[in-house]
Amino acid sequence: MTMALASVCDARAPIARANPVAKLAAVAAVSTTALVAADWLTPLLLLAALLAVLPFTGIRLGALAIRLRWLWLAASTVVAVNAIFAAEQTGRLLIDLGPLEISTGALIDGTAIGLRVCVAATAGVLGFATTDPTDLADALTQQLHAPARFTIGALAALRLLPLLGAEWRQITSARRARGLEGGWNPLRRVRLFASTMFALLVGAIRRAGRLAAAMDARGFDSEIPRTHAREQRMHAADWVLIAAALVVCATAVAVSVAYGLFTVFA
Repeated sequence: MTMALASVCDARAPIARANPVAKLAAVAAVSTTALVAADWLTPLLLLAALLAVLPFTGIRLGALAIRLRWLWLAASTVVAVNAIFAAEQTGRLLIDLGPLEISTGALIDGTAIGLRVCVAATAGVLGFATTDPTDLADALTQQLHAPARFTIGALAALRLLPLLGAEWRQITSARRARGLEGGWNPLRRVRLFASTMFALLVGAIRRAGRLAAAMDARGFDSEIPRTHAREQRMHAADWVLIAAALVVCATAVAVSVAYGLFTVFA
């Protein structure tokens, strides 16, 4: 495992040892089921199943919470926005403050959407936080026969992602040392944020160009079939992981159907 993953994931955990393609299939099954279901019970059951699987991933709860804090905040915002600005307020009114109305129907619908976002985000974090990027690239080229040019380019880009955070901190620290701070002025803070993002984007584009030229110079663009230093194979445990994900999805849908709540998102 890489240093970035070793701090949050135990490489000896069962799911951490699984084939990356098997984890991708499991994440795709859970996320697709949550996004297709329009009720609140199906994603809630899937989210409970993901939390039950957490001990088998080797990820510490605190580290997972740190990585999910902004995603879950976005899900909470989705719930609030859909509850407040619903096209139709159905059911019993919970809040009636003039133009601001929130009913039970709108709140339930907003909660269902927020839960779907939580399931997709949590499943993705659990899948990728337990996967070494190099193992993922090897599995994509070996099991799914993905083009090597695309896979290796994506791996290089993924390896460079931590540099963006370091560059952001470097740019903001340099500007703070020069006295360029937004303070309590929201307009100035927005302008500084936009200019920092532009500087970060320019640096990322320049680095990507240099990296692409270096990779082409080293033969990454050649038509010669590539060999693999590390073989990625699908074992029985990997198929069990995929089957377990499908069983969990089917069980969640079956329970929702039994309670008469399951509906398909249209």
